[in-house]
Amino acid sequence: MTLHEVQIYTDGAARGNPGNGGFGALLRFRDANGQIHERELSEGFQLTTNNRMELLGVIRAFQALKHPCRVHVQTDSKYVADAFNKDWISSWKRKGWKNAKREPVANRDLWEELLAAMDGHEVTFGWIKGHAGHPENERCDALATAAADGENLSRDIGYEG
Repeated sequence: MTLHEVQIYTDGAARGNPGNGGFGALLRFRDANGQIHERELSEGFQLTTNNRMELLGVIRAFQALKHPCRVHVQTDSKYVADAFNKDWISSWKRKGWKNAKREPVANRDLWEELLAAMDGHEVTFGWIKGHAGHPENERCDALATAAADGENLSRDIGYEG
């Protein structure tokens, strides 16, 4: 079976960190006819952190996929990219979700949700410098900040500020 290839771009924002936050995600894929399709996602939250919004953007993008895909995630979050590219995730899981300092891993709820959302997909992560003119990253930043500044913000149930 040939897997569809999907590019996911994400960004997260928080006003005050913690404060109101939001994420933006852009999914791009080419259909069998060569047509390029894009879908944008964003949502704003009350009292949250930038790292939680970075993670949530990636989670929601994966949750939007309807079948197994070959996915390349581009994020300006070293936190997210390094967790996979430097294999922090495996170490955390092996140590019972403890970090190198033997402290509980921050945002474990979202890391576990992301791992579940990624299940069945072939995934790679890339890091791009934020606020450096990368068109897709700039678009995701605009979506994230607009969501953070919006009204009717959702509650980040997992944040224990």
